[in-house]
Amino acid sequence: MSLEAPSPVQSPRRSRRGRSHSESSATPGLNPHLRVPFITRNTPTYDLIGEESLRKIEATADRILAEIGIELREDPETMCLFRDAGAHITELSTDRWNAKFEPGMIREVLKTAPARFSQHARNPANTVEIGGDAMVFAPSYGSPFVMDLDKGRRYGTLEDFENFVKLAQSSPWLHHSGGTICEPTDIPVNKRHLDMIYAHMRYSDRAFLGSITAPERAADSIEMCRILFGANYVDQHCVIMGNFNTTSPLVLDGVTSAGIREYAAAGQGSIHLPFLLGGAVSPLTMAGSVAQCLAESMTSCALTQLVRPGAPAVLAGFLSSMSLRSGSPTFGTPEPALGSLVMGQLARRLNMPLRCAGNFSTSKLPDAQAMQQAMMSMMSAIQGGAHYILHSAGFLDGLLSMSYEKFVMDTDLCGALHAYLKGIEVNEDTLGFEALAQNGPGEHLFGTDHTLRHYKTAYWDSGLTDDTPYETWQEQGGTDAAQRANRRWKEALNTYEAPAMDVATNDALKDYIARKKASMTDMWY
Repeated sequence: MSLEAPSPVQSPRRSRRGRSHSESSATPGLNPHLRVPFITRNTPTYDLIGEESLRKIEATADRILAEIGIELREDPETMCLFRDAGAHITELSTDRWNAKFEPGMIREVLKTAPARFSQHARNPANTVEIGGDAMVFAPSYGSPFVMDLDKGRRYGTLEDFENFVKLAQSSPWLHHSGGTICEPTDIPVNKRHLDMIYAHMRYSDRAFLGSITAPERAADSIEMCRILFGANYVDQHCVIMGNFNTTSPLVLDGVTSAGIREYAAAGQGSIHLPFLLGGAVSPLTMAGSVAQCLAESMTSCALTQLVRPGAPAVLAGFLSSMSLRSGSPTFGTPEPALGSLVMGQLARRLNMPLRCAGNFSTSKLPDAQAMQQAMMSMMSAIQGGAHYILHSAGFLDGLLSMSYEKFVMDTDLCGALHAYLKGIEVNEDTLGFEALAQNGPGEHLFGTDHTLRHYKTAYWDSGLTDDTPYETWQEQGGTDAAQRANRRWKEALNTYEAPAMDVATNDALKDYIARKKASMTDMWY
């Protein structure tokens, strides 16, 4: 996969219909909202456990794969790929197989997976890198409901989906447009992926995720990218990724495996995520959940390399605790946060990019519980060395609801994390000796040359918090963080402007969507 960013000004790209991407009404340039296209980490990752413990987890993952195996369902092509690579296959029924792998086999297959890759955006200035010291923040994903302080909790619509794409585009602290930010339940299930992909393409000029709910929807996502970028370009560059879940425990179903093959065959990226609920689909103990997560994610990633060696693949883990009193998932708790740290260590040993954790919460409101839980989870991804952090903004209600207010609160936190990940620069200027020497002991530093040189950039400045004295805060209305966030998302949508898009390309995308929708009847479940 090429790591060279596209340059539509120097080398016009033509779609299958022969339209040049340099014909846009405006030359693509820097997104005025974006501070950096991705974070370059300048702080070290944290190694939680030692070598002996890591080896025990890896050995248990190998034992799971060798003695219990992974069940493959309804996808004989995937079964054949694993069988031909050396897996021991047992037929369970006409469309179910158990695949067992000798220790080390999956790791050997994964050696062709890139340690770092670029996902190209339609605006080259917004192309992201995933892996190594690069870190990417993306919005939350998959909620059927949305909520805000004005209308409360309700089913998501296409308008909500488009609003969140616009809010992500408007944030200086997110780098990626995400995927199914919320479910647009007013659009038929078999057609909504077309509208979602188009919304990412039209209302954002950042990288995005495609559909994964059926192989044909994955194919539509890639085909629309061929219209947007040009078929030859898509064949040589990663421009879209799919976020795939295994069916835990230890199942790779046919819809998922066929979708993975679709993305890999096109040379596109994929994320491989077991959703592990401790005590329900994985061991209650975190070491056991991590071992299972490693086994499932490695196997899913390996499928991409059997289809097309070198296709981008992201190791992933979604570790969740559970309330044993109610059976409900719990998010933002300390044990999964520790598990994310260990997943970071394991990913580094495999030399693979990692997705884990995010701003998780089970709170039903954008309140103190929401941010406490979110901070616990998000910091585990930061300290653990995750490279692609989905669920960076908006996650509420145990992933059931996408919150407008929490989206803004989370992106503000992401801004603080930008500053945190820069680390501390130590040089003659930053040591500040002259600031103390200029006026000497007992004198303030407000007017020193050093202060005047640095006061605009020395500290990160929140766009949401209120740091005024109590009396000033009270005089200005005494609003809390959620109320300020409510005002902020409305301002962002009111001032939003869509990035320019070539008119012919836009017409071709809308024509493709219209033809696809006309070819099938509506399905609502």
